[in-house]
Amino acid sequence: MINREIIRLKIVQITYAYYQNEGKNIDTAEKELFFSLGKSYDLYNYLLLLMVEINRIATRSVETAESRYKRIHEGEPPSRKFIENRFILQLESNKQLLEFQENQKKGWVDEESFIRSLYKEIEETDYYKAYMQSEESSYAQDRELWRKIYKNIICNNERIDNMLEDMSLYWNDDKEIVDTFVLKTIKRFEETNGANQSLLPEFKDEEDREFAHRLFRNALLNAEYYRRLISNHTKNWEFNRIAMMDLVIMQIALAEMLTFPDIPVNVSLNEYVEIAKLYSTPKSGAYVNGLLDTIAKKLMEEKKIIKNQI
Repeated sequence: MINREIIRLKIVQITYAYYQNEGKNIDTAEKELFFSLGKSYDLYNYLLLLMVEINRIATRSVETAESRYKRIHEGEPPSRKFIENRFILQLESNKQLLEFQENQKKGWVDEESFIRSLYKEIEETDYYKAYMQSEESSYAQDRELWRKIYKNIICNNERIDNMLEDMSLYWNDDKEIVDTFVLKTIKRFEETNGANQSLLPEFKDEEDREFAHRLFRNALLNAEYYRRLISNHTKNWEFNRIAMMDLVIMQIALAEMLTFPDIPVNVSLNEYVEIAKLYSTPKSGAYVNGLLDTIAKKLMEEKKIIKNQI
């Protein structure tokens, strides 16, 4: 689940913090990096559990309505279609998610009033009403309902973002990326897999974990060389005025360009320019793009950057 976009972002954050702390211990900083990446995977699981918790609240609501109906026998009996949705019941019984839940102290059970507000918001949507009124009953329909709920109610939800920020400082910048993986997970679910449906792994493969290790180490251990490259392509007074975040971003970008022959220069360049736009000054994107492009072209001319042919 942890892709290279998250890895690059976390390395920028941890490297910046490393220099703010006067660069005392690389091993400690690397442990912090992998702890931070692990917290991103925790967030993925917590967001899956949020859907389960919404269904738990919905079940209690329906059961209360059923009790009332049995007492007074007025109107129509409450529908159980939503709470018996096959996708959400499969997610609730997922072995990997249950194992994660058992090992965690945090959860959503203490946020009942907030979860109820989400459930009410879901009930007011057109797609929920259409689902409840439809005579169709299929796993695909059940799964699609929850995809719509997640995409429209949980993604880009400021209240959820604020709540997650209070739960963990490591989640400040993660949710937008992790949301895409939750949506991918929903689409991957198959009814025949039952409780054994596999969730996304923490790392796609060992190569991505090694990418994080090598990039972080090279960015710090060869920092003097990378900064000299940056300084040589700016005037001295300009180098001294470079924003610290811009310097860190370019340092890591150069480490990636010089360390990984399988990653095209334009891929690395684009990734770090986007990080600069999001996390540095308003002019940083253009500045980082121009300076890195100049340095990269020079290094390729000197055969110091050599990329594998794809």
